[in-house]
Amino acid sequence: MFSHVMVGADDIDAAKKFYDATFAAFGGPEAITDPKGRLIYMHNGSMFIVTKPINGEAACGANGGTIGFRMNPEQANAWHAAGVANGGTACEDPPGPREGSPYYLAYLRDPAGNKLCALDIIA
Repeated sequence: MFSHVMVGADDIDAAKKFYDATFAAFGGPEAITDPKGRLIYMHNGSMFIVTKPINGEAACGANGGTIGFRMNPEQANAWHAAGVANGGTACEDPPGPREGSPYYLAYLRDPAGNKLCALDIIA
């Protein structure tokens, strides 16, 4: 259903450091930088794009919004550790299975405040 996800960032260098590290943790490639300076990550037929806001205003994370990436628990742990080590912030509960649900989850905020989630269905 989705062709791509795009998030805003004011500091593209900080975003590249964060996303290159977190995507490498689950086997994704480094970014391709297009002529407009946007970071483009392509993996398993999907695209994730990071850009300075086109309207010239400051980037901000969507309040209540979360972008989820499907990966196994080992990848999720590596992804979370890489994110924290490269400018991200842990949020929600620590990575792990969630009581009463079939999910293994890990949450981060990127340097611009976008909320991200690694998810696996374990039940």
